Amino acid sequence: MTKVTYLTEEGLQKLRKELEHLKSVERPAISRMIAEARDKGDLSENAEYDAAKEAQGMLEMRIAKLEDLIANARIIDESKIDTTHVQILNKVKIKNLKTNAVVEYTLVAESEANLKENKLSIATPIAKALIGKKVGDVVDVQVPSGLMRFEILEISL
Repeated sequence: MTKVTYLTEEGLQKLRKELEHLKSVERPAISRMIAEARDKGDLSENAEYDAAKEAQGMLEMRIAKLEDLIANARIIDESKIDTTHVQILNKVKIKNLKTNAVVEYTLVAESEANLKENKLSIATPIAKALIGKKVGDVVDVQVPSGLMRFEILEISL
């Protein structure tokens, strides 16, 4: 069963660009490495050949994964995003009720997640707990370090 992935137009373009790079630059480079290693003689004891074949296998897996992601991607119409309750692509300002720390995250698809940019994957425990909630709601989130309580302060685009 294929899994639908919701992406922004920007996220989809990023995936397409990476796929094109892998196919047009990385794949030929690995093919050259395999050919060079093959030219060195006995393949049964050729560590370079084994390493190049392994790299090729990893590359082909990544290409297949990207092709699957792109084929099953759905673009999110940002003009139809509602801020009355938390959903994907919302910016959510939350307060940790234990530490009083306030953080703001944008909820995004897994492939677009980047904590340095405060982009939180919707597959994380925090995001799952926030989905569908409204400003003022308090959510309990089970994380590996225990139970955390957050209050939703603001929902925006």
